[in-house]
Amino acid sequence: MNLTRRFFLKYLMLSALFSKFIYKTGPALADGINTGSQEGSDMTDKIIKTEAEWKKILTSEQYDVMRKKGTERAFTGEYDGFKGEGRYHCAGCDNVLFDSNAKFDSGTGWPSFYEPASEKSLYEEEDNVFFMKRTEVLCRRCDAHLGHVFDDGPPPTGLRYCINSVSLKFKGDAPGK
Repeated sequence: MNLTRRFFLKYLMLSALFSKFIYKTGPALADGINTGSQEGSDMTDKIIKTEAEWKKILTSEQYDVMRKKGTERAFTGEYDGFKGEGRYHCAGCDNVLFDSNAKFDSGTGWPSFYEPASEKSLYEEEDNVFFMKRTEVLCRRCDAHLGHVFDDGPPPTGLRYCINSVSLKFKGDAPGK
């Protein structure tokens, strides 16, 4: 085997190993943070699915928002005015995202929270689509688009996580129970 071919084969093997490692760990590795477990449920594994698999488990609206970075219309989401006590999970992978104690009425038409359930629940990316400068919020476990975070929220953080209802799944007590 000539030297060029051996080098090329070693390069392919190392590339495959490295890309598999990065693909599995994703943003958690880049931030130096493991997704961690949250109250007994192990959320350390990255969820990797094909687009066809996501289409099978998500509604068309969820798919548009969570996988294609869409936005539900304001004041139409299930959790905008919802006041149950419990936790909001990712609709795609069940990762715990927000606690109801951090929810507030922002008047924007989307559920809003002043902090995530854990700093390990989410990650953020710059979003400059349509000439706007925003910060996108994504699920650390399955990379689902959840919404955006703004710096006009209430104390103690001053943040407003503006989240699409279709990206969430509530677990806890419904209002009045």
